[in-house]
Amino acid sequence: MAEEMSPRPFLRPITSEWLFRHPRYLRYMVREFSCLFIGGYTLLLVAGLKSLSEGRAAYEAFLEGLRSPAGIAFHVLALAFATYHSITWFNLTPKALPLQLGEAFVPDVAISGAHFALWGVLSLALLYFAGAF
Repeated sequence: MAEEMSPRPFLRPITSEWLFRHPRYLRYMVREFSCLFIGGYTLLLVAGLKSLSEGRAAYEAFLEGLRSPAGIAFHVLALAFATYHSITWFNLTPKALPLQLGEAFVPDVAISGAHFALWGVLSLALLYFAGAF
């Protein structure tokens, strides 16, 4: 005897803890959340350009605001989230951009490694030109 199906579809309850059920969900949400700090830093740069266009006094006031504890904390958080965002993107690059040479695909570690190496070289070059060395 066949069982009758319910006329109502099964609705799985969605709770606010869904992202804690698996670490992959949490990493995904942190990556998505990181864009808020990256966008906020972009707006901060635009505000800096605006204050620069308004004259020396406005720009010095802007720089003074960056030296405040809140400004420093924001920069530390933005750097942490930008680093996390970059690392996760470089690790995903082989999936988003597989490289095929002939019949074989370039290993994932080579693609990610090339991105990390270039990131390191460019970072060192920027530090050198900024006078950190």
